[in-house]
Amino acid sequence: MRRVKLSLVPAGGSLVLAAAVLASLGGCGTTSIDDQTAGWSPNKIYSEAKDEASSANYDKAVPLYEKLEGRAAGTPLAQQAELEKAYAQYKGGQQVQAVATLDRFIKLHPASPALDYAFYLKGLANFNDDLGLFSSISRQDLSERDQKAAKDSFDTFSQLVNRFPESKYAPDSRQRMTYIVNSLAQYEVHVARYYYSRGAYVAAINRAQNAISGYTGVPATEEALFILMQSYTALGLKDLSDDTRRVMAANFPDSGYVKGTVRGPTDPWWKLW
Repeated sequence: MRRVKLSLVPAGGSLVLAAAVLASLGGCGTTSIDDQTAGWSPNKIYSEAKDEASSANYDKAVPLYEKLEGRAAGTPLAQQAELEKAYAQYKGGQQVQAVATLDRFIKLHPASPALDYAFYLKGLANFNDDLGLFSSISRQDLSERDQKAAKDSFDTFSQLVNRFPESKYAPDSRQRMTYIVNSLAQYEVHVARYYYSRGAYVAAINRAQNAISGYTGVPATEEALFILMQSYTALGLKDLSDDTRRVMAANFPDSGYVKGTVRGPTDPWWKLW
């Protein structure tokens, strides 16, 4: 019902309610008239929401699931509706809304048998499938990219595998965690290369060191060491450059970066061929 501010108007020693109140009463029934689900049972709402989601009509499925959450509040069906709403939001490109829905579910239903799925879906909602490619066609400077979602995704998958190691979602979560770690390390290397190519050698050193110290045993370590060595050389820091070369030779004796068979840090970061 629409809220209307009532005004009291003096008339002949008495107080009369403004006539506008009567007009507002006519709007009271519009919600039920427009709500096609008013006479539906919870099961029918659920069925219709499932049909819309199955047809990829996620923008129609989400409000139906929300109706169901209210109609079946306190029941397992309401919990199911909340999870399926989150999935519909995720598939519909509403990642932020999906994460918010799942955070609420995790908080309100800590003993739910579907809690592992809630964590898995939250991880997926933050997971960027193009993370490892860094949008190769785009020439956006990597220093402007935000990796928070990837780190949030890793943390969520980590919670899942630690709390539910036997979950059917655990194996895939572990694989995604490995992918994210490798990609984040490669991101640091790409940014280091970006800075090196522009003569910002101190910044390049910092990002290369981030890749080396922050991510153990990842493929990106080889190039990070090479950029570190080249940056020290460019700054005239021969001792540090020689030390880095020795570390690189010990860990990557056949490195193509040292032999010159792999492109160096002066090439564009987006050049993948």
